[in-house]
Amino acid sequence: MKTLIVFILRFIIKLVAKVKVSGYENLPEKGGFVIAVNHLGFLDAPMAYYALDNWNLFIPVAEKWAEYAILRWLGVHLNAIFVDRFNPDLKSMREMIKRMEEGQTLVIAPEGTRARDEKMAQGKPGVAYLASKMGWTIVPVAIIGSEDRLVIKNLKSFKRTPIHLIAGASFTLPSFPKENRDEKLQEYTDEIMCRIAVMLPEHNRGHYADSPRLKELLAENK
Repeated sequence: MKTLIVFILRFIIKLVAKVKVSGYENLPEKGGFVIAVNHLGFLDAPMAYYALDNWNLFIPVAEKWAEYAILRWLGVHLNAIFVDRFNPDLKSMREMIKRMEEGQTLVIAPEGTRARDEKMAQGKPGVAYLASKMGWTIVPVAIIGSEDRLVIKNLKSFKRTPIHLIAGASFTLPSFPKENRDEKLQEYTDEIMCRIAVMLPEHNRGHYADSPRLKELLAENK
């Protein structure tokens, strides 16, 4: 069933978007790593199944979507985990760790929801905490051009929307410290988000546009 659903998703995406993917060489050969992405529009989640066919993916999804039977059914067959975005969700965290240990690949948007203003919001610390504690490799991926406004506008004109996915260099975070934990967790979260933001157009960088860490990364890339 999953194969059929993914085939249909890819067919739909080909109808509505012209997708370009860069940076496959930055992806590890085996699973058990994290793909951290920005979240601009409703096409972002299915885009993972379009662009990545050599890894067993799973995606955290807001539990509110489980209230809809069709989305709950899709989530089950696409290996999603329904998570509580507003409260500590230890059950979901344990399930993520279990799946990563099995060699699955976590695709997650640290912002937690799509950017309705088309700009990056501040990232939530969950993935930074787990990646630091567990030593997971992180691959930052920038999604460019998937804003709902652009997709809907082009659909009305029977045009496909150009969307570009860019995978940056993989990295790991330092071990989680025993002291200054909140400060370090924020630093680690900002590191993930800035490594995504550096690949985005300036108008999409939002909360991180003036980040000192982003400016360092931009200088390094010149």
